[in-house]
Amino acid sequence: MDSITELYRIGSGPSSSHTMGPQNAARLFVEQHPEAARFRVTLYESLASTGKGHLTDRAVTAALGEERCEIVWKPEERMPRHPNGMLFEAQDSNGNVTGSWKVYSVGGGAIMGEDEPRRQQQGVYPHPDLASVMALCEDKGITYWEYVARYEGETVWPFLKTIWQAMQQALERGLTAQGVLPGSIGLRRQAWNYMSRTKLAHKSMHQTGKVTAYALAVAEENAAGGIIVTAPTCGSCGIVPAVLYYLRETLKATEQDILRALATAGLFGNIIKHNASISGAEVGCQGEVGSACAMAAAAATQMMGGTVRQIEYAAEMGLEHHLGLTCDPVDGLVQIPCIERNACAATRALSRAQMAILSDGMHRIPFDEVVAVMAQTGHDLPSLYRETARGGLAKVYAARPQKQ
Repeated sequence: MDSITELYRIGSGPSSSHTMGPQNAARLFVEQHPEAARFRVTLYESLASTGKGHLTDRAVTAALGEERCEIVWKPEERMPRHPNGMLFEAQDSNGNVTGSWKVYSVGGGAIMGEDEPRRQQQGVYPHPDLASVMALCEDKGITYWEYVARYEGETVWPFLKTIWQAMQQALERGLTAQGVLPGSIGLRRQAWNYMSRTKLAHKSMHQTGKVTAYALAVAEENAAGGIIVTAPTCGSCGIVPAVLYYLRETLKATEQDILRALATAGLFGNIIKHNASISGAEVGCQGEVGSACAMAAAAATQMMGGTVRQIEYAAEMGLEHHLGLTCDPVDGLVQIPCIERNACAATRALSRAQMAILSDGMHRIPFDEVVAVMAQTGHDLPSLYRETARGGLAKVYAARPQKQ
């Protein structure tokens, strides 16, 4: 498995696979072809279906130059290896193609060339699944964050400190921002309202109110194109920071506690990414929000003093109970149902952690098996439920008479 520095990425929203990934690819391509007079970029299937709402064209033209870049949309065509396929072409002044590159945006801002292996066999971590990681942890008497430090080295801590700072900044900006989010829906920000009402509510409402407000704050920043952290994606970026921010307050946790929790969350996210997918275009929203819920549940259980088995159980529940969740963004925007899903998953992650702490950590279906089921379920989903904005809530909304 790769380093968790490949999982947590700081960048602009609203989508890691539809904006960050394509922009990264565009930057690499223009570096390889600085002499090009023009560029043509063809977007396929999911990138073409929801690219305008996800600002894919703006991300690509920002890197290549708007005045010399043509975007071709082919939502009905799919490249062979992933729904988020792109063809970059460099042209001379006569329109002749002087270079081309087929590349995929595979989730979380990562990209993969046509001829590259899907997953690198060699990476930072030698263990391929959680079962082998947990066996080592129990044999050596260490926890998951110590496992991460063993293979990442001490440089992981300043990296995670930067990640945590960016998460906090996004959350705190989102809590104070008000107004309507950009896009065709006219959706108003709600984080400030939730936080204000929570302060007036009975204490029994504070956990749900605060965690909801925190998750909405980050998800709304993402929808507005703000700077956020993929955890593991832009579309699910509010879940992990919301849970950690809340637990920092209630448990009086130190920064060290938070960084260790982020290391554990990153490990679980990495295992899902390595053995399944975190791409909504490939496996639906279960791969984004479900993965983030598992990561947050694992981190929270650790912060509550859970054992390695209790942490695994919490993560397993976080992912299991999002199995089959479709990706159906209304009007191709990362707003409905994406923003509310961050809040729902954050509150669920916290409750799964509490449930795991109350248990002995023993259960019948291990985390690795749920990861495998998630991958299979995602591949079995019809394409209209995998970030094409042609099914589910997106289809219902599109069928409404549009206001003039």
